Amino acid sequence: MKKKSNNYAYIDGANLHRGIAGFGWKLDYRRFRVWLSEKYGVSHAYIFIGLIAKYSDLYKYLQECGYTIVFK
Repeated sequence: MKKKSNNYAYIDGANLHRGIAGFGWKLDYRRFRVWLSEKYGVSHAYIFIGLIAKYSDLYKYLQECGYTIVFK
């Protein structure tokens, strides 16, 4: 039986967004969350992001994908 990892990921949303956009890419947050879990055994993924009312749908989506949102 494989031992379950208890790793945590702390993600700076602004840097992630700028880095991805700089390459002209778009990130699939759901697949990224699965990859973190499968590759590194991440059980909790915290994403630090600015609170802007017009992005409320994005915040809901991120929570559905398994991220814990921390507003800065």
